[in-house]
Formats: sequence, C-alpha cells, structure tokens
Amino acid sequence: MGIQTKVLENKFVRLEPHAEAHRDGLRAAAKADAPLFAFMPADISGSHFDRWFDWTASVSDGKRELAFSVIDTKADRIVGSTRYLNIELPHKRVEIGHTFYARDSWGGVVNPSCKSLLFAFAFDDLKLNRVELKCDARNSRSRAAILKLGAKEEGTLRQHMIMSDGFVRDTVYFSVVATEWPSVMTQLQRRIAAF
Repeated sequence: MGIQTKVLENKFVRLEPHAEAHRDGLRAAAKADAPLFAFMPADISGSHFDRWFDWTASVSDGKRELAFSVIDTKADRIVGSTRYLNIELPHKRVEIGHTFYARDSWGGVVNPSCKSLLFAFAFDDLKLNRVELKCDARNSRSRAAILKLGAKEEGTLRQHMIMSDGFVRDTVYFSVVATEWPSVMTQLQRRIAAF
C-alpha cells in the first residue's frame, strides 16, 4: 500500500511526480549560492546533483517517499523540489520535506501554493490525521515559514542529524493535524489570493 502518483496543481504551481524529464530543470534550480543547502543534510548542487537525483528516483515509490518537481506555471520552469517522506499510511501520517526552491522563488507564492496542495491531498484525499514538517533548529527562515503556514511547533530533537559538513544538528518538529486543516487551509487560501 502506498500513495498513488498524481499531479497536483493550482493557478501558480504544478507538482509533477519526480521523473527523468525533470533532471535538467532541477539541476538548474539547484544551482545556487551557498544558503540554499546550508541547513539541509546534504548539498545537492554541482557535482552532488546527479547522485541526489538518482537516489530520489530510487526512493520515490509512494511507499517510503513521493518526490515532486515544482513547476512555476507562470514562468513555465522548474523552480525546485518537495516531497512526502516518512510515509506511514497505517498510522495516517506523512511528512512534507526535503524541499528546496530556487532563490528567486523565495518569499512569494510558490511555497504556500505547494504546501496548500500537499496538505489538501494528505487531508482531503488520503484522509490522513497528521502532516509533519521539520527543519534545522538554526534555520530561522524555514522555522518562520513553517509557522506562517499554520503548523504548530512540537519540540526539538537534540543531536538528531549529522550534516554533510559533520555538524550534528538539532531538529525542530512541527505538525498540522486533521482538525486544524480547515483553519490552515483558509489561512493559506488568503495568502495565495494576495498574489
């Protein structure tokens, strides 16, 4: 049992399941200045990209993970990647993460659009109870963005992950549960409508 692959789309973004046809567009989106991957467990830019892309293809089966390429429909280009991971359908939960966007997509409509689509699919179609998100405790920008989505901060897992540079990070966990989804959806719709 797993999540069936499907395209998720609104007026601003289209989330297409990870495919070989996305390789060059994702490579271009991952070409970035250092801050893009500073707080992720692995830097996927430059010479690391193809290994990441191939690994993503190997785990994106809907049972463990389900990765999407993020397409900005107005610009008609791939601007990043996001995914469901830690899929636990028997427990009715999933995590949204391993997300990156090209720097020129930060602070705009892309992130709230992506999260709105992923939350809606999780809660409305899959009837899950819980969606989790996490980030490096040092990443104040991501922490603020997750809270702005309407997620609740749950706590910090200390010494949780080893980064590619050897740093042992603390990880902050957040969640949205099914009873909170209507309020979160309304908040996201307001944000998206402003664009």
